[in-house]
Parts: sequence; C-alpha cells; structure tokens
Amino acid sequence: VRVAESGGGLVQPGGSLRLSCVASGFTADYYAMTWFRQAPGKEREEVACINGVNSATQYADSVKDRFTISKDRRQNTVYLQMDNLKFEDTAVYYCAAARVQAMCHEVLDYDYWGQGTQVTVSS
Repeated sequence: VRVAESGGGLVQPGGSLRLSCVASGFTADYYAMTWFRQAPGKEREEVACINGVNSATQYADSVKDRFTISKDRRQNTVYLQMDNLKFEDTAVYYCAAARVQAMCHEVLDYDYWGQGTQVTVSS
C-alpha cells in the first residue's frame, strides 16, 4: 500500500504544473486525499483536500482560485493542478491518504504518505 507523487519541477512565476498522486493497494476514491507542502524552515501546510464521501474539496486560502484538486477513479490517481504559481509556492509537496469517511475538515490523521515531489518557482 502506498502513494507516490510525481510532476514537480522548476517553473517560472505565473506558470503551471500538475502534480500526480498514484495510489496503490487501496481505492483512493474512498479515502480523504490531501496535498500538503513544506517549505524550508516552515511548518507543513495543508494545501488541498478531496474527501471520499462526496468528493467535496477544500483549499488553503493561499491557493484558492489558483490550485485545483481532482481525482481520476479509473487511474486511482489524485491530481493537483497548480496555476499562476508564485515564489511562495516553492516547497516539497506531499500526498497523503486518510482511511476515513469524513469531510476534509474532520480528518485528523493520515494513514499513508508519499515521499514528496519538489516544486520550485523561480525566475
């Protein structure tokens, strides 16, 4: 059972990236799937979540209207589309899965974490 992120890289301000989180050994559609990020010297921040109840989403204020979380049930994959990237979006992005039927704001613990993928926004 694992989750694996990919899609990070170097992008200029205003650019876009799409991160992927592939779930193996479980059905992501039934889990709360969340993207976190951690920048050097900063605490980990929850970025976006999609729940396993009704696929409702939740975003951090810092990324609202720029990032979109979605899932592909056939591919068992969760995506994070990141548009209009800013310098402050630079971080390692992690995917996590919670085996709970709950709204995103109710999730307290996560069962599976990926290794992370680096996103660097630089001119």
